[in-house]
Amino acid sequence: MSLKNKGQKVFRLPSEIPDEEWPQPGEFVDESKRIVDFAQEKGVTLRVMGGLAIYLRCKEYEELWKGLKRLGKKVFTDIDLAGYGKHRTKILKIMEELGYDIWKLSLQRFAGRRYIFYGGRIPMVEVFFDRLQMNHVIEFKGRLEKDKYTLPLAELLMMKLQIVQINEKDIKDSIILLRAYDIGEDDTVINGKYIAKVLAKDWGFYYTFTNNLEKVKSKLQDYQSILSESDIDIVKNRIEKLRDIIEREPKSLGWKMRAKLGTKVKWYEEVEDWL
Repeated sequence: MSLKNKGQKVFRLPSEIPDEEWPQPGEFVDESKRIVDFAQEKGVTLRVMGGLAIYLRCKEYEELWKGLKRLGKKVFTDIDLAGYGKHRTKILKIMEELGYDIWKLSLQRFAGRRYIFYGGRIPMVEVFFDRLQMNHVIEFKGRLEKDKYTLPLAELLMMKLQIVQINEKDIKDSIILLRAYDIGEDDTVINGKYIAKVLAKDWGFYYTFTNNLEKVKSKLQDYQSILSESDIDIVKNRIEKLRDIIEREPKSLGWKMRAKLGTKVKWYEEVEDWL
């Protein structure tokens, strides 16, 4: 469904754009950096998130991406950005200066939580304000400044493993991230201590995340023709290391009370289609 705003540009869903028009992965990278850099010049902090952010942080593993068939014609469908709600008005102006239009329906649909832009070479740019609210909530406060272009590695992994119905693409992204970076207690690596503290307050998130870690580990055997024995051992060891840090973190009273209910009560939020 192509939706017109005022003016001549037309909002098209990624699924409506033919393959021959589709931007290459490098174009997504270049445009995401252009947006982040321009915003920074204006005193506004924006950071890339999702699979594109993992690609940005793991470029040295591009051959592995290709082997896993994660990179293809439509490997990325949009640019997802994290920002602070206090900058909403400035971000509207920044995106306009960069050649994008706001999809006006997103102003009403998401009540200021999320803006959707279109009209540039990249089919769609989404900006999420203050937090990601999907199956579970990931807060951005004080975290956007940790890296030059992307959210911290801990958030990138949490965003993949907060998905209750995790798919093959998200598992592959998680494998790449865990192969590229060790687990530690600061943001130069995957900050296991930070992840553990987040999960120690929310049993539902803990349950989804740890289950998905096990799914990632079990899927490694499916990629034995692509991953070396060393790759598999490194990822397994890092998963076990992260799991150990998570289990050792003291849990909140709310976590313990919710744990007693288990999965008899739904532990996550449904994610509805936005069109």
